[in-house]
Amino acid sequence: MKNNQIPVISVKDLKKDFGNNKVLRGVNIDINKGDVVAVIGPSGCGKSTFLRCLNLLEEPTGGEIVFNNSIIFKMYCNETKEQIKATQKEIAFAKKNGGDVEGLTKKLNELTALLASQKTEEKQIVKESKKNINLHRQKIGMVFQQFNLFPHMTIMDNITLAPMKLKKMPKDEAQLLALKLLEKVGLADRASDYPSALSGGQKQRVAIVRSLAMEPDVILFDEPTSALDPEMVGEVLNVMTELARSGMTMVVVTHEMGFAREVANRVIFIDEGVIKEENNPKDFFASPKNPRLVDFLSKVL
Repeated sequence: MKNNQIPVISVKDLKKDFGNNKVLRGVNIDINKGDVVAVIGPSGCGKSTFLRCLNLLEEPTGGEIVFNNSIIFKMYCNETKEQIKATQKEIAFAKKNGGDVEGLTKKLNELTALLASQKTEEKQIVKESKKNINLHRQKIGMVFQQFNLFPHMTIMDNITLAPMKLKKMPKDEAQLLALKLLEKVGLADRASDYPSALSGGQKQRVAIVRSLAMEPDVILFDEPTSALDPEMVGEVLNVMTELARSGMTMVVVTHEMGFAREVANRVIFIDEGVIKEENNPKDFFASPKNPRLVDFLSKVL
């Protein structure tokens, strides 16, 4: 952690199951103010799920997420339940085979008491988090692969909707902010157009502006260039590069290795639901240590 600062986002032992499919198996990371974290890995490894868990678009199955020093998700009771089941089996085995039943029973009682306290605490955190989720999401922007612009609304209305509705920003103030941001991405002249009149690259730049209009503390990018034609990728990456230079905290799931190498200050490799390697871009690409990462990079570089 830099300068003993409190991370913007702190993730501890984050897990996410979809039925029997364990997508995230224990992700741990601190994201500090000004970090540009590139997240890479093979398809289906949990990258997008990780991103969606950060702003609770997906509810995790276990672990903890702290945002701006407030716990927005915490669940360890499932692990305690598993420990209780395992201890009960150990007691049954000990009774048959003359083991330490007394010691195991004491352990079981301690786990049962722990489970009760965890359930109470975690239930309260979930209740508070649901109450404040819109406040959290105002400060955690998200840019999706498929833009997610409202097709029946103009570009101006797409951008000003959230600031006016959620932040109660006056219409003229919201429109002025939208125009300033559109100017930065070269689209001020398209404010009255509808999304259908824009190219994919222009739509994604508008999606970035829409996120910026909420003045977030961090922006999550979920493969923002993967739906674009090759010639449009550059215009979106240029906007993201300028955003990084301005000091915006960013977490970017991407297949663009050039962006990860040149713009990010940290690169993480997720595989099989965990972070297998993390490093600065220079060492990450020049001297990968994890065998799976070495294999992955040999195929994508």
